[in-house]
Amino acid sequence: MSRILDPQFSFADLELRSQGVQLDPTLRGIAEFLDQHSSLVEQVRVDLVRGLKKPTTGRNGITASQTLRALILMRVKNWDYRELRERINDGYTLRAFTDFDSHRVPKHDAFNRAFHRLTPQTLEAINQAVIRAAIELGLEDGKKLRVDTTVVETNVHYPTDATLLWDSVRTITRLVEDLHQKLPQGVEGFTHRTRSARRRMQEIERMSARERHEQQQPKYRELIGITEQVVQNARQVVERAKGTSGIDVVAGVVIDQLQKQITSYCDLGDRVMDQTRRRVIEGEQVPTEEKVYSIFETHTDLIKRGKARKPVEFGHKVFLAESAQGLITDYQVREGNPADGVHVGPSLDRHRKTFQQAPELYAGDRGFHSAENQEKCEKAGVGHIGIPQRGGTKTAERQAFERSPQFKKSQRFRVGIEGRISVLIRGRGMRRCLAKGRERFEVLVGAAVLTNNLMRIAELLKDQKPARRPKAA
Repeated sequence: MSRILDPQFSFADLELRSQGVQLDPTLRGIAEFLDQHSSLVEQVRVDLVRGLKKPTTGRNGITASQTLRALILMRVKNWDYRELRERINDGYTLRAFTDFDSHRVPKHDAFNRAFHRLTPQTLEAINQAVIRAAIELGLEDGKKLRVDTTVVETNVHYPTDATLLWDSVRTITRLVEDLHQKLPQGVEGFTHRTRSARRRMQEIERMSARERHEQQQPKYRELIGITEQVVQNARQVVERAKGTSGIDVVAGVVIDQLQKQITSYCDLGDRVMDQTRRRVIEGEQVPTEEKVYSIFETHTDLIKRGKARKPVEFGHKVFLAESAQGLITDYQVREGNPADGVHVGPSLDRHRKTFQQAPELYAGDRGFHSAENQEKCEKAGVGHIGIPQRGGTKTAERQAFERSPQFKKSQRFRVGIEGRISVLIRGRGMRRCLAKGRERFEVLVGAAVLTNNLMRIAELLKDQKPARRPKAA
């Protein structure tokens, strides 16, 4: 990473500023808020210099302010890295917003490297600092809270046993080919089986229901046998490559990385073969937590929410808590597919920690209902619990409560979070995470939430009426 040095403001920048060209009002509000809260930028700077021996030497790199503002702009406009760079480079107002001004805008991969140094903990800390700033400005009091969960997909294809086996074969073969090119003597004893594996995978995927009943197991046995051969040969190649001599330092590092990757994908191939044998050959019901849904995004969870159009989703469940002013005061990326009801108690604890009091209204859909959660809300001091009863026969008292004007009003308030989730998915990049790894997934969610909160604060500040001046005596 290059050194982090704030660029000097030039005379050209002053001349451009004097032309009166203004930013979009929302972006201008975000920029003014960030200018007034420099501590947010400092947390980004710590991530950028993390792990560097000499962060003050080398060529000038992207500053912490430029990194944070470019990340926010990327999520506001829902651009990719290339379009982000081109738009900033071509527009004076976006140059001013991202603090590049008249200086050179780096290539798209520089933004990628800078964003990849950010940690989920940093984004979460910045979000909490933004919420505290909103409280201090009198924009939020935390008296109303609505909660819901959604699913953010990982960048995987729909997993089947056949396609996962094919993924293992083609990936291991490709890595062995790379190792063959790096080793002086090349690789011996490795048989390429990608064509035969692909052919059997396609035969399995194209089977009709009747053919699947009669031919599925023999074809799967053949595909498992091919995968097992590729995995065994790849492990033998790695063992023989360990004693290779006459390699320079740089090539040695590359070869070590390739060996680790081959070993890792071989282990994943073993897991895929095991679950395929158990499920297809032996007819066993493999537990969800033991399955592999992608050899590239191994952290992917299978999630069933009872949606008619999407009965099964692959990604992670995300819990969101939104205030009356549209600020997302709390978000959590969950493991597995926990029931919505488990979020009520912890979310109340985090809300009290942020606002020093329980909300007067806690609204959610029926998935959050349980007698235990009702008791937790009452003990926490929640004034009105706007959660419909799930299942069972409602008592006359419960029916009267859910027909009351106050409860109906709380449900009308609750549905507002559906619109917020829609905006996050369609406009802030939370439909699918294209970055690799669980940590990058959490950074994406944190960046989308941060962008939403900053945009809401900018809009609230814009709508605030200026204070009246006292009359002259």
